[in-house]
Amino acid sequence: MTEQATGAHHPQPRPRSGGQHSAPVEHVTGAQSLIRSLEEVGADTVFGIPGGAILPAYDPLMDSTRVRHVLVRHEQGAGHAAEGYAQATGKVGVCMATSGPGATNLVTPIADAHMDSVPMVAITGQVSSKAIGTDAFQEADIVGITMPITKHNFLVTKAEDIPRIIAQAFHIASTGRPGPVLVDIAKDALQARTTFSWPPVMDLPGYRPVTKPHAKQIREAAKLITAAKRPVLYVGGGVLKAGATAELKVLAELTGAPVTTTLMALGAFPDSHPLHVGMPGMHGAVTAVTALQKADLIVALGARFDDRVTGKLDSFAPYAKIVHADIDPAEIGKNREADVPIVGDAREVIADLVQAVQKEHSEGHRGDYSAWWSDLNRWRETYPLGYDRPEDGSLSPQAVIERIGQLAPEGTIFAAGVGQHQMWAAHFIQYDRPATWLNSGGAGTMGYSVPAAMGAKAGRPEQTVWAIDGDGCFQMTNQELTTCALNNIPIKVAVINNGALGMVRQWQTLFYNQRYSNTVLHSGPDDVNPDARGTRVPDFVKLAEAMGCVGLRCERPEDLDKVIEEANSINDRPVVVDFIVHQDAMVWPMVAAGTSNDEIMAARDVRPDFGDSEDD
Repeated sequence: MTEQATGAHHPQPRPRSGGQHSAPVEHVTGAQSLIRSLEEVGADTVFGIPGGAILPAYDPLMDSTRVRHVLVRHEQGAGHAAEGYAQATGKVGVCMATSGPGATNLVTPIADAHMDSVPMVAITGQVSSKAIGTDAFQEADIVGITMPITKHNFLVTKAEDIPRIIAQAFHIASTGRPGPVLVDIAKDALQARTTFSWPPVMDLPGYRPVTKPHAKQIREAAKLITAAKRPVLYVGGGVLKAGATAELKVLAELTGAPVTTTLMALGAFPDSHPLHVGMPGMHGAVTAVTALQKADLIVALGARFDDRVTGKLDSFAPYAKIVHADIDPAEIGKNREADVPIVGDAREVIADLVQAVQKEHSEGHRGDYSAWWSDLNRWRETYPLGYDRPEDGSLSPQAVIERIGQLAPEGTIFAAGVGQHQMWAAHFIQYDRPATWLNSGGAGTMGYSVPAAMGAKAGRPEQTVWAIDGDGCFQMTNQELTTCALNNIPIKVAVINNGALGMVRQWQTLFYNQRYSNTVLHSGPDDVNPDARGTRVPDFVKLAEAMGCVGLRCERPEDLDKVIEEANSINDRPVVVDFIVHQDAMVWPMVAAGTSNDEIMAARDVRPDFGDSEDD
């Protein structure tokens, strides 16, 4: 597998942090300096929309042979596309917008990237430096607005600062715990004359991410692993960010401990591996959720004890000691106190853990997990993931997603929206390699899927890319299909169309006495609105065709394979498939919000029986 295909982190070329350099000096405008800087840091694709304040930068961009610009239809699409590009390639994603509303439309994808630690640089135009603070036309304090949701941000008012700040932005975004960095550039700085030379001198006092873990903590963790009876490797998205999937497999097979991968870590460890017990969390597999609850040791690698994983925090994993390894020291102890805290890059942490566990084994200390695996295997056999087929013969959404996964070419990248279809895509598609699952985990952003798929396909054009979307999410950002059609980015979109905001409707079914307040999306054929029979508003097939895509529809189980195979066979244009599915399908298992993971329901009205009267 190539390094790119692993989703491994690719640091950008690093400018010098001091000393002299003899690079040739060019006389340019600030705007030309910006584009040259993007070329030098290795940015090959920028998603954006021009506007007044950023317009000076778009003129030299036209002349660049090294930076491809993709003109999106909405700045939110630019941001999510940059995220998808970054997650699929391991490189820094880049988006660009103008001042005011252009910049504020990037806020949601910036927040999304911050929550999911996605390396992204957002470049925004700003009104001229003398007009800043005067409420000038299309002025917004985007630096102030994004302060809490960026890893760092910059306001540039001098043309000569542009190369240094772009270099620093890419370095900060891609090192340590990755994240979004905003660079806001005043229009007069883009227009001013300056000189350009590369590499610039970096000036980042205090930014020194710790990557090498402390040897003593590693030894302590290894001792706990070999002494434990019921250990679990709790793997988060940080393992993918660090490109540590090969090391993780070695550690898991060396210890023989069960592995659970979070929603952000799917593909970090093969779903098909016998040591994999599934995804934990509110809608996690029964075995994964229960393994964490009953563990006597949790080794958290690049994970953050998110509330969706822990459920009611004070009842989470009551018998477990915690080894918590993370590159961000702020995460350790934030939600759950760690018995052995380890600050470091996941790749280095896991590699060192492998050596430390090998040393423990050589000294005769080896964990015996046979009784633990007897329990785990019993739970796996008793409570597997599954679903019921609708009694009326209509399409099951789980079956649709499962078959898309089974019929997709090897190495297909899947990008999901947020809601029921996201959970079904996490459960019923098998992820055996990294960088093949993209989703909005922390923020849960509806509308993420289509533009993220677009960014992934732009970054990895050789891969098939399927966006698994809901009809609610799809109606937020589907205009980017026009971008795909016009820029030769042939993604495939599955609209799991149940005519409702499905996950909200599920909660209304379970917790609000089936009072479906404002969750019905369509005015199509139903008993409530007989005058609308035979209509679909919107008609997704017609909408797809209007945007230059192929539109298909599937309503019957017997047509499912034929329609999916037709979609897979079309590679010269984007394809949208409107799958009309049963509206009452639900996501199971489920832990109700605010309750303990001990209260997990395997299916509606089915509480698992673990056959244990006591826990030791």
